[in-house]
Amino acid sequence: MRINKLKYLFPVAALMLASCESLLDEKPTNEWSDGYAWSVASFAEGVLYNAYSAMPSRPDSYDNNFLDAATDNALTNVYGSNVYKLSMGGMTISNNPIGNWSVCYKQLQYINSFLENGLTEATVYKKEDPTMNEMYKQRLKGEAYFLRAYWGFKLLQMYGGKTDDGQALGYPMFMHFITEEQAADYDNITRSTYEECAEQIMSDCDVAYECLPASYTGDDEILGKKQLGRATQSAALALKSTVALYAASPAYQDNSVIVLQEMGKFNVVDSEAYKQKWERAAIAADEALKLSEFSTFYPLKAANLADTPVDAPKEFLLFSFFKSFGFEQRHFAPYYWGMANNIPSQNLVDAFPMQNGYPIDRRESGYDKNNPYAGRDKRFYLNIYAHGLKYGNNGLPVDILEGGKDSKTFSQYASRSGYYLAKFMSKDEDMLNPVAKVNVKHYYPIMRRTEVWLNYAEAANEAWGPTGKGEGCTYTAYEVIKMIREQSGGITNDAYLDEVVNNQGKEGLRTLIQNERRIEFAFENQRYFDMRRWLLPLNESVKGVSVVNEANGLVFNYSELEERRYNDIRYYYSPIPYEECLKNPNLKNNLGWK
Repeated sequence: MRINKLKYLFPVAALMLASCESLLDEKPTNEWSDGYAWSVASFAEGVLYNAYSAMPSRPDSYDNNFLDAATDNALTNVYGSNVYKLSMGGMTISNNPIGNWSVCYKQLQYINSFLENGLTEATVYKKEDPTMNEMYKQRLKGEAYFLRAYWGFKLLQMYGGKTDDGQALGYPMFMHFITEEQAADYDNITRSTYEECAEQIMSDCDVAYECLPASYTGDDEILGKKQLGRATQSAALALKSTVALYAASPAYQDNSVIVLQEMGKFNVVDSEAYKQKWERAAIAADEALKLSEFSTFYPLKAANLADTPVDAPKEFLLFSFFKSFGFEQRHFAPYYWGMANNIPSQNLVDAFPMQNGYPIDRRESGYDKNNPYAGRDKRFYLNIYAHGLKYGNNGLPVDILEGGKDSKTFSQYASRSGYYLAKFMSKDEDMLNPVAKVNVKHYYPIMRRTEVWLNYAEAANEAWGPTGKGEGCTYTAYEVIKMIREQSGGITNDAYLDEVVNNQGKEGLRTLIQNERRIEFAFENQRYFDMRRWLLPLNESVKGVSVVNEANGLVFNYSELEERRYNDIRYYYSPIPYEECLKNPNLKNNLGWK
């Protein structure tokens, strides 16, 4: 089995590292011994770095779509895509359109193999300097534990759920490389509890924190700027806070704590146990916020995402980047040679408050139904192109009137919701010009600092209420939300926020925080999972707008465009892959999946 292990691991690592090519010429893989293979530092690193390379490299990584298009945030025009199938109730016991079971376990195998073999005395990364060699190993150890936590969380996020008998379960945990014999030992393979999985992931984050640097600066070969993009201490604690947040969420509690009644409704049975979960989540987020990297809040800007400068935005804790025109080709408006694959919904548009902080359905907001896109939260313009707004830096105003350049009469690929995507897009509206296409640099934030702030606000509100805070914690939930709305949304009027806190308390601020997450992380593939963990209604129909030019001015007409066919509570959870359940009857499936 030791040789089989190398057969499994080596080919992928070799593809990543050109330096391995000469080694491949020396002997076939099945002639390698463990000792010889793991003594090659580039091979050892290559095994670990597979777990980096498998991370999403762009925001539309779901079959060239955003996962938001499976929620009330957006629509996809690609009807054959997995995201469209998901939105149409296409998740079945035998098919999860966005399933990642095999991908996650493959990465965990790589990581566990590295932890067992790549940090021994046999592997030397800096032969000329023993001190640097130990520093190198320390960093790699931290990265390995972080990556194991990351991929473990991705499994938990997708497959964690409640069973028919009310247990909250996670996934089968393996803290070592699994041989073929061990993988076939079904009697000893069961799903760990959700809490056990969360505890293990958070423990891995703690080890990662102890081993990783605070940041990568200067010209140091091991901890310098050229290592930017790798995991850091702040990334480890940020991930820990997210895992704790999920572990406190209503969808992932045993029936002894929370009973799910029907779609969108649940009953708290043990309020003290439930509160303790939220306290843990708040303390985990507070631990991250105490790091010096969080001393300044960095609101997200369009220039952080596309047409970016060389340096990575300070808001991003973990990120990838790519340079191409393919992203715009998929999502630009057709007038600018794009396909408008994913488009924002009216539902999302309505979620953005006015600049004075009030929702648009409140009289005090000043919302003008005849000029609906004026005076909105700044994040509206970061995310959405609406009728009359200028496209890009120098483009024409968006025109969805009948016969307009952005209407269905212009192109079959035009938006059916009346809106176009702005977030992540280049502001060079001519970049797809067939005469001279232009590549631009994009950043995709896998983890952001703002997520930690919102994690804290959500958990602190649930644990201590809007204006309370735990012992040693720095902020209240109210203070954090006030800051985010001001810094990210440009909202300096706190009248509505104060009204919510004073009149509605924890429940009111909870709803507001959920909306803050919705608009802050729009098109960052979080809405789907946030709705599931909070047991929010998944089946809200997606709406759009049409605009008519009448004698007295523009008239905006709203209509339902597409149903979301999540018509059963089982859609809060993903089914364990059918083939895994067939092989192993010890794997309890999630609620409603039989």
